[in-house]
Amino acid sequence: MEKYQSLRREYPRFYYKSYVLWEDEKEVRLTYHFEIQGLSSFAPSWRFPKALGDKARWRDDVLFQKMAFSLGMVELVSYWKITCSPHVIVEAGGLNGEQIHWWKDLYFNGLGEFFYVNGIREAEPDDFMDITCQANEDSAVLSFDPRTFSSSEKVLVPIGGGKDSAVTLELLKKSGASLWAYIINPRGATVKTAEAAGLPGDRVIKAGRTLDKNMLELNKQGFLNGHTPFSALVAFSSLIAARMHGLSWIALSNESSANESTVAGSTVNHQYSKSFKFEMDFHQYREKWLPGSAYYFSLLRPLSEFQIAKFFAGQKQYHPVFRSCNAGSKTDSWCGHCPKCLFVYLILSPFLEESEVEAIFGRNMLEDASLISLLEKLTGIQEEKPFECVGSRDEINTAAVLTIDHMESEGKKLPVLLSYYKESGLYEENKPKGDPFSAYFDEENLLPGPLKELVRKACASLE
Repeated sequence: MEKYQSLRREYPRFYYKSYVLWEDEKEVRLTYHFEIQGLSSFAPSWRFPKALGDKARWRDDVLFQKMAFSLGMVELVSYWKITCSPHVIVEAGGLNGEQIHWWKDLYFNGLGEFFYVNGIREAEPDDFMDITCQANEDSAVLSFDPRTFSSSEKVLVPIGGGKDSAVTLELLKKSGASLWAYIINPRGATVKTAEAAGLPGDRVIKAGRTLDKNMLELNKQGFLNGHTPFSALVAFSSLIAARMHGLSWIALSNESSANESTVAGSTVNHQYSKSFKFEMDFHQYREKWLPGSAYYFSLLRPLSEFQIAKFFAGQKQYHPVFRSCNAGSKTDSWCGHCPKCLFVYLILSPFLEESEVEAIFGRNMLEDASLISLLEKLTGIQEEKPFECVGSRDEINTAAVLTIDHMESEGKKLPVLLSYYKESGLYEENKPKGDPFSAYFDEENLLPGPLKELVRKACASLE
């Protein structure tokens, strides 16, 4: 807290100075210019591939320019958080008062984990940051009716390499729509997921994002650091990719469980930019301030992580290639020791044989006593969930109970973690609840009518 206040006094101004658009026949490159006055400047960049035969001059496209500017508004928060400067001066484009309020709301909620972990308690939506912008922005609302979705539509699916985007791809195949994959900084799991879905190479859009080295160096020096709303970057950058490739729909893979807070009794949510609140806010922003952009929604919003895992268990082609471990992302592997690995192991266990789950992770994580503390955080014995993209506590408890029941019905000895779970009393507490998730369907979603019915049928098949 003292560091936060001291840095704000020493570095009171953060500038979003400009962005530069460069393009040739193959790609568009965006370079953003930020500055913490008196400390450092930054120039992160993005690269977006053009479609084959694309002759457009995207620098002359007004909507594209607004999208590029907006992506910079998300990108800046990764650099602003170094000093949490109280004054943000936007020189790169236009914003009006309503937009400024929208961005401050995203920053404040998207940085909830950052404030919590760094012990920053005084931050409030109205006073943690002032945004000033000399240029004003006029609004123009374009009504887009989601019920017009048909089987001839072109849909962009962001792929992160985990099970959720694989489920979205498989469900959308049933709609008959033409699918494109969107991947930021491709790695093995993301590329192989697209391949496992049967997508040809010309339907895999690979964008590149580069962080500024000055930020990384300041992080090493002990300036403020922490989680930022990455999925907001996915949202705004996917609009650019969709526009460049003539796609009208963007289907995310964020489930209903993403709405649950990470810290019990608070609004701190590691997955804020995957929540329905952000999805709705973004939907309204792009409709009002980026009219003509692709319709953005999460296909899996009606479902729970439990249902997604149940469906994914039957998609064997993805099992050898999917990865969602952040700790092992650089080596495209499961580390086998983090909360995300343990969560995925637990949530798949009711639906796969022991040997199948062990084959995915390379070892039996349920026999690792060192993971007991993580188990306690995931199941609610400890109030604070891990700051990872994991399912709700109720889902994880249900998965543990069902796995125990299955193993005991076959006369198998319980592994260390499940034995500990049963002895903790959680088994007896959650056993009477049964399975409340297989028939679950959250009506609070933005799915177009035909896709809502498709997901509802898939949900019914899981009961």
